[in-house]
Parts: sequence; structure tokens; C-alpha cells
Amino acid sequence: MHFTLDETDLHILDLLQEDARLTNKEIAARLGKSVTSIFERVKRLECEGYIKGYVAILDKKRMGKHVTAFANITLKEHGHDIFQLFEEKVNTFPEVMECYKINGPYDYLLKVMVADLEEYELFITNKLSRLDAVSRINSLFVIAEPKHETALSLTTGQIIKTSKHGKREEGL
Repeated sequence: MHFTLDETDLHILDLLQEDARLTNKEIAARLGKSVTSIFERVKRLECEGYIKGYVAILDKKRMGKHVTAFANITLKEHGHDIFQLFEEKVNTFPEVMECYKINGPYDYLLKVMVADLEEYELFITNKLSRLDAVSRINSLFVIAEPKHETALSLTTGQIIKTSKHGKREEGL
């Protein structure tokens, strides 16, 4: 069984990305649809994994996180178990906001948010560099953030076919 996103689904997703507090009634009014149909579509989008959750986006500076750094990580060795152990350890560090396994000269890219450079140094010294698998850490510091977007760009008219479990079909 396949689930196809239509224009209404894409409009719903756009609206919820803009304001996740919108009620089904408000979405229905904006799209000229019934509340019941919007409720059913939102539930289906949640069940199929298109909507992973609803969050409040906090102002990092007001929350005391004034330094954003990207840490390029090179591991000493490569292998499934080493990658898995590194990822498990990194997932326990609250300073790490995002972790990407990448190709190229580095193995991982971490987005780290801390209060100041002293806290970053403590994070590198007391946590990250103590991981046995880590060979090298190369840090880049953000000096300005001209663009930060949390919403995915969805094009209406773009039809996306997926399998029952939210996996995109090949060839689309």
C-alpha cells in the first residue's frame, strides 16, 4: 500500500511548519476544508512519519548559548562498532545539538552550542577528546548567522509517493 502526499497535505505541512500551534479548525478554515478531513490528514501525516513532533524554537542567546561551533571529528579507526560506540557517546552530550556522519577528510560533523569559549574548551577537553575513538578535532566557530531556517521548502504541485512506512519510492 502506498501513501501519496497531495497538495492539501503539502499545504498542511507548510502551515504547521510556520505555526505548529494551529488547530485543525484554523487549518481547515485557511484551506477551505472540513475540520474532520484536516484531522484525519494530520493524524495520517503523523502516523506515516512526516510529522515527527511539535516543538517550541527557543532563542539561543536568551537561553545563554552564545557560542555555536562546528567540530570536525576524525576517528582513529573505522568500523561499524566504532561508529556505533562514538555515536552513542556523542548522543549523551547535551552540548551537541546535531551529529552528522560525513564523507571527505573527516568522519563526523558536530554542531555544538555552549555559553562561551571556556565552556567549549571544557567540553573538548573533558568530554570529546577523552573518547578513545577520536583522533583529531577541528573546530570552526560561527561569527554570524545570516540565515537559519527550520522549515523544509515544500513545493505545492510536488507529488511525493511513499510506501506505507514513509519511505520514498525509487524513481520519483
